[in-house]
Amino acid sequence: MSDFSYDSDSVSPPESTEVDYQFPPPDLHQSTSWNAPSPTPSYPLISPTESLFTLPDLSHVEELAEDAEDGGGYAAESWTNYTAVTTVSRPTSYYPDLAMIAPCPVTSPLFEFHSPAFSEFTDRPNRRALVDHFCNILSHLIVFREESGNPFQQLVLPLTRQSSPVLNAIFALASAHLEYRGVQNEEHSLFFHNQAIQGLGRLIEQSAKSNRNEILATIMLLIYYEVLVQRGRSNLVDGHLKGALTIMCTNPEPSDSTSIFLERAFRFYDVIAALSNGRAPLSAAPTAGCLMPFPPLGAPIASPLSNVDTLLGMATTLWPIIHRLSSIVTLKTDLQAAIWSNASASKIAVLRTELESTTQAIEAALSRWKPQLPPGFVPDREDEEEEEEEINETRHHHSTKIDVMSPTVAERSRLHSIWHNALAYRHSAFVYLYRSVHGYPRSHRAVQEHTHRSLLHCAATVKHEGPMGALLWPLFVAACEAVGENDRGLAEQAFEKVRKRQGMRNIERAWEIVREVWRRADGAESGSGSGEKGAVAGRSKGQEELGMGEMSLGEMGTGGDLWRQVSREMGVSVVFG
Repeated sequence: MSDFSYDSDSVSPPESTEVDYQFPPPDLHQSTSWNAPSPTPSYPLISPTESLFTLPDLSHVEELAEDAEDGGGYAAESWTNYTAVTTVSRPTSYYPDLAMIAPCPVTSPLFEFHSPAFSEFTDRPNRRALVDHFCNILSHLIVFREESGNPFQQLVLPLTRQSSPVLNAIFALASAHLEYRGVQNEEHSLFFHNQAIQGLGRLIEQSAKSNRNEILATIMLLIYYEVLVQRGRSNLVDGHLKGALTIMCTNPEPSDSTSIFLERAFRFYDVIAALSNGRAPLSAAPTAGCLMPFPPLGAPIASPLSNVDTLLGMATTLWPIIHRLSSIVTLKTDLQAAIWSNASASKIAVLRTELESTTQAIEAALSRWKPQLPPGFVPDREDEEEEEEEINETRHHHSTKIDVMSPTVAERSRLHSIWHNALAYRHSAFVYLYRSVHGYPRSHRAVQEHTHRSLLHCAATVKHEGPMGALLWPLFVAACEAVGENDRGLAEQAFEKVRKRQGMRNIERAWEIVREVWRRADGAESGSGSGEKGAVAGRSKGQEELGMGEMSLGEMGTGGDLWRQVSREMGVSVVFG
């Protein structure tokens, strides 16, 4: 496999060019047709210079019309070609008009030619099948909103006209998705992956001449590929993210829809990878209120999905809080290093105060956050165990009648799924905060309460059969802490439906880790295994001095979470995106 590395010193800023990528995507199923000219009438054309003339005998017109209605299009065509002049009863001394002397051309169905679908991308049938799979299957699985078109087809697919690395990355991703489902292509996904890597390296070497969006699109598709393939414990996703952020920093203000969409995709994966790998995000946290829902091109302003982002759903305003939550690992690491190095008491006190104030601010922000619902949409009560205060408060704030487009039945089902997905993120963020940061035990009331609510929302998300592309992180975090048979049943049901819908390897790996976590946690509780209790009992004096819970703050990312220990022993690293 070819490899390359991103080096901010060696990569010169790309030349700033203005390129308009907001044109609509090509009609991939368009057929090419050629129309033959209409035959000349058998009778002489009437001269426009004659002031007096006699109409030909058209007494048979009514009979031909009746035959055309009963006999089909061919008779109608023949009759239309023959009677090329207006059939209006007039006196014999009227002047002719243009409608009477100009034959009307008629399209013939005998000269239709259909080009193969997606032939504009490649002339090889197996590769056209990969483009078809990407457009008609895969691109729909990774977005929340596409009422006016899919963003990957609108913004990413047009880049393949000028960039073979983007096209090879699409081939690699589509082929890997089919291979996981047991469908083999003539060319292996690894071949296309190597071609995309080599082409990306050339684009970066010629960054001054390359289009910035082509480089970012190729990297983004390669990140999706690495997440889908999940080859053991690998840091390739982090490497791609670092390269993308280096390129993004050369032009920090995106000027077109393609750049905005690609940067949002990278920032989403940056936070998800940070939560998955126990590290701080590579990008800076967005300020509150700066993220606005990004719609597909051509989406109507009054759309029922107006408050839904294509990649973040209804969690757009939640994302800055999630970003800050994933950054706590840096504060914890600094505090632990100060304690282990016997730093001054004043330095330890400052770090501890900063950590405590940050966690309190995040907890308060999570408590206040509510999804921003589109106008006219009020969630239904799905279950008696649902959060009545959330539903009632939503109904209270959206009880006024608003003059907008009412969602259809399909749109309401999709909106319910997106709404539950956002609330699942909120409750799993609480679980992450209490369990991994504060170090509360699994049986703590707050941990189990938010675990149960998150799993309820995950199950409701898949029940409505809406988008599931971003559900893996909240589902995994809550499932690892499930104790009762009811909660574990909800987790198993959600994992099964997400696995069948998405068909990606990281979902299967995450479910394997969850089941092993359950086995070890149950063994630890019964005293027959080495689980959390052994980890708590073996804490050092320095870890005790962290003093924010029953587990070490400094252990996150180094083995404190049981699922991280399990994944290391299994030899896999899962990115929950």
